[in-house]
Amino acid sequence: MDTLGAKIALLGGVAIYYALVVFNNVTDFNSNYQFVHHVLAMDTSFPGNHGMGRAITASWLQLLFYLVIIAWEIMTTILLAWGAVRLFRARRAAPSAIDLSKDVAVLALTLSLLMWLVAFLAVGGEWFLMWQSRQWNGQEEAFRMFAVVGIVLLFVTQPERETQP
Repeated sequence: MDTLGAKIALLGGVAIYYALVVFNNVTDFNSNYQFVHHVLAMDTSFPGNHGMGRAITASWLQLLFYLVIIAWEIMTTILLAWGAVRLFRARRAAPSAIDLSKDVAVLALTLSLLMWLVAFLAVGGEWFLMWQSRQWNGQEEAFRMFAVVGIVLLFVTQPERETQP
């Protein structure tokens, strides 16, 4: 497999991961909603912490947060698949054309990174103090996915080279 094939495969792999995340969030809606509920309610953070005024306990707002996350994941899944297809279709093109075809993949990977960084690490982890919860702390998983997606982004954005005959 050449490096372009590896890039296409990794994009496809991340797209499959996201498709499974969306599938799980839709088919096991309540289990995953409970995560959002407890993080936003801050009901398992340290007792008496001074950040409890940030808690969101309105169920409609918690549901809205969860639906936005699912929509974000769906959009990321679609863009990842589209990005992989665009790279696959450009595989016989000149390296400069292949590089130009990476725009959708870069957008998708960036959306993914922003979800893990902003939604989970910043908002969930710091604003809602998710790090204080033993049961509802998703920071390790968020960091793991941020690192995986970041590595894929760095690899995908490496310029293509002319192949030697």
